[in-house]
Amino acid sequence: MHKGVETVKYAIITVSDSRFNKFINIDNNENIDDKSGNYLKEELNATVYVLIPDNKDILKGTIDHLIDYFDIDCIVITGGTGISNRDNTPDVLKNLFDKELDGFKILFHTMSNDEVGYATILSRSTAGIYRNKIIYAIPGSLNACKTVIKIIKDQTGHILKHLND
Repeated sequence: MHKGVETVKYAIITVSDSRFNKFINIDNNENIDDKSGNYLKEELNATVYVLIPDNKDILKGTIDHLIDYFDIDCIVITGGTGISNRDNTPDVLKNLFDKELDGFKILFHTMSNDEVGYATILSRSTAGIYRNKIIYAIPGSLNACKTVIKIIKDQTGHILKHLND
């Protein structure tokens, strides 16, 4: 295994219209069930967590805000990677990335195929570099997060080392 940055500072963004709508509804905001976001927060010991709706401008603004105001190395976005009209995460990131990490998509789809079969084609997961930070975008399902966590934990420090060389 390659040596890399030992301590990675993570931020998590959950992109979900339904969860965000519960969050802003004062009568119902204590029942927000963000299993994927919570799982990622715990597994990655994230220092920042944000829940936002599926909105291109809000996602871009949130990413820029996190990079501008928080000491983070990596942003993991869960949600918004499907094919519905409101799934915008990969489209936003495509326009932001300085470099795309194409191998991430290949690995993710290979691993997902073992679990969900051909349904993996419905995911538009992606990863790349923006403003010297690593950004991963993965589906909002807990199973997808569990599938990809090993890649993120194993490779993020290694990627950061190359970014800092």
